[in-house]
Amino acid sequence: MATMDESLNVLGERLKPCAFDPMTGFFRDGCCNTGPEDRGSHTVCVRVTAEFLAFSRARGNDLSTPRPEFGFAGLRPGDRWCLCAARWQEAWLAGAAPRVALASTHVAALEVVSLEALKTHALPGRADA
Repeated sequence: MATMDESLNVLGERLKPCAFDPMTGFFRDGCCNTGPEDRGSHTVCVRVTAEFLAFSRARGNDLSTPRPEFGFAGLRPGDRWCLCAARWQEAWLAGAAPRVALASTHVAALEVVSLEALKTHALPGRADA
């Protein structure tokens, strides 16, 4: 696994943290870092919406229901989360994609989604810092 200091974001800069509350990332390090064991490529840092949570639940991935046995409190609209790149792409194609924090989205996401698509859904202003 690359550490945050070694990882790059989709802008070609050092990857910034996505969220610590709730703690996110495949490695639960607060960043959208990835590695060979991350088969889902949890690389897109998003601010989830009620619309996206409903979309994901309908696709069989309920992110809003707490799962204490996994230390997962469930997501609420407004939470930031490292989302699987393929799920973001699927939501984007369906018109349900959440906003993206570009500075916190790992460059590996570009293997699945285009930078142009991510930019169309970028969080406004400094919200992606």
